[in-house]
Amino acid sequence: MKILIIGPSWVGDMVMSQCLYTSLKQQYPQAEIDVLAPAWCRPILERMPEVHRALEMPIGHGEFNLKGRYRIGRTLREHGYDQAYILPNSAKSALIPFFARIPVRTGWKGESRYGLLTDLRGNKRDFGLMIERYCALAYPKADMTGSAALPSLPKPALTVDSHNQASAMKRLALNHDRPVIGLCPGAEFGPAKRWPDAYFAQVAQRMIEQGKQVWLFGSVKDQPVTTAIRQALPADLQAFCHDLAGQTSLIEAVDLLAACHTVVSNDSGLMHVSAAVGCKVVAIYGSTSPDYTPPLAEQVAIVYTDIECRPCFKRECPYGHLKCLKDLPAERVIQAIDGLTIPKTDL
Repeated sequence: MKILIIGPSWVGDMVMSQCLYTSLKQQYPQAEIDVLAPAWCRPILERMPEVHRALEMPIGHGEFNLKGRYRIGRTLREHGYDQAYILPNSAKSALIPFFARIPVRTGWKGESRYGLLTDLRGNKRDFGLMIERYCALAYPKADMTGSAALPSLPKPALTVDSHNQASAMKRLALNHDRPVIGLCPGAEFGPAKRWPDAYFAQVAQRMIEQGKQVWLFGSVKDQPVTTAIRQALPADLQAFCHDLAGQTSLIEAVDLLAACHTVVSNDSGLMHVSAAVGCKVVAIYGSTSPDYTPPLAEQVAIVYTDIECRPCFKRECPYGHLKCLKDLPAERVIQAIDGLTIPKTDL
């Protein structure tokens, strides 16, 4: 059996999509699963043993480009795929499998996808978690009446390359002399997901005073945030805080996160990566909800406020006050880190 997956375009969603690939391999051990996704996804997909091949999607996220999608679809015909799973909800994401003439095309009801999908699923709301929605696609439509009908859900588990990890640590002059606390203060989605820099700095200071070291993760865009966090520390503690934002590739960040004892993160892609490499995770939620995309780690602490207007799922605070984040003090996160020494029940 040859399967084509049209993958998501966000880091966290791509990590969580591994649950679908695992479910498919459990049913069809000999299946070849190829994933069509943006080029940045390739290193992540290569850390998923279930994936046979990562195919680069040359058309940008949000770009329609009908002719380009037709050309890709025609090229894929020669692979002889038996079934396609389309994870994004857009109509354009279903065009390539249609043009590739893949006989069975499975996905959730989205924008104008009638005719493009042959196995259209319409009861998405019966599956609360994103990974439930992904995994439900792996089973016959008639059997998937709701979350209770799903078998035990697999969790994402990215392979860690110890050689690559050691190489990155050497290049960045990192060591294991102290236990490592990873902080991921960025969030690509928007400011309504970002806990204040000053609170992250308070957490960093307390961890260092407890005899730990702090590694700050993020992209080039996050450098102003990580710089502010490190500079907020007393001068004598800054040597134990390493700013890695913009200094690593995505796959280096995967391996370095695996070296962390605990990771504190906003609801972001790196939060899901941290869970998938076996870290303890303290997840901070602002405008979003852990009821849909929680970190799937063995030991997890989820912290958020109970103000009336959250979760609103907005990129920016509609009221301009960001109380869902500002009313969440650093002490609660510090207590959550300390509490993770006790095993937690699986999600």
